[in-house]
Amino acid sequence: MSTGPQRYPGASTTYWYQNRFGGDLQEVNVVVLHTTEGTNLPSYDGGASAPNLTLVPDFKAKRLKAYQHFDFDRSSRALVNLRGGVETNTLNVAQVELVGTCDPATHARWKKAGYAYIYWPEAPEWALQGVADLLAWAHKNHGVPLSGPKTWKAYPGSYGSDNGVRMSFSQWNSFKGVCGHMHVSENRHGDPGALDFAQILELAKGGKTPPAKGQTYEPYPRAAFFLKGSRPALGKSSPIFTAMSKRLVAVGCGRYKVGPGPVLGQADVDSYEKFQRKLGFTGSDAKWPPGPASWAKLKVPKV
Repeated sequence: MSTGPQRYPGASTTYWYQNRFGGDLQEVNVVVLHTTEGTNLPSYDGGASAPNLTLVPDFKAKRLKAYQHFDFDRSSRALVNLRGGVETNTLNVAQVELVGTCDPATHARWKKAGYAYIYWPEAPEWALQGVADLLAWAHKNHGVPLSGPKTWKAYPGSYGSDNGVRMSFSQWNSFKGVCGHMHVSENRHGDPGALDFAQILELAKGGKTPPAKGQTYEPYPRAAFFLKGSRPALGKSSPIFTAMSKRLVAVGCGRYKVGPGPVLGQADVDSYEKFQRKLGFTGSDAKWPPGPASWAKLKVPKV
């Protein structure tokens, strides 16, 4: 049984494998996220090990381009599914591969070699948004819950059958929502590593998560120009700038000859860009204005 739209809007079907590997009809209530551990769209052995969708980074456009290989409600082939065990590929699961790596050793090699790639534990905001957009579509059109495991372990600690987050057969059979390959019963792979899953869910829900008990920060600033991604003019006054500047000083990124104040100055912009570089953003991704991912990490107090 399947319901709802089967093609993700805008996805390419250039590499469509359903005609060769028909799969089983299912009504999806689980999405599993993988990383490809490569820099390009994989061949998937001609479709023999393909997921439902692959998200490929377009660095120039700063977006993820989707390639769809199977209908959304059709079982794909990217998980280990042993005979006599629990069903994985066919248990109402849509599988999504994220092109890039979760392995810090691979990250170091690729960075040294000058490759263009995404290290998913430090993915830029536009990449997280691309994943969030797909999950929001799956939630709206197929009822996949926007929830999942709280723990997304860093690779290589996430590898293995006894990684501490792998579901048991009964847990897998009852699970609904979004998880990683590291969580899937009967498998050993540890991808997608320490993905910022909480941030992806925030973006997918289109809002902010209430602060935990005792926290005094909000993940996004109140000023609408931050959310819209525009560039507030130097000289603009807002108490949010005072709070922001104080936090930048506290995390060792403040570049002020005079104490932080409510008027946006070049020192504020320079300090924030230093903070974004400290988080691992490079090039235009490290430029002003702040995005939700880096703003959440700065933890600006309420004003």
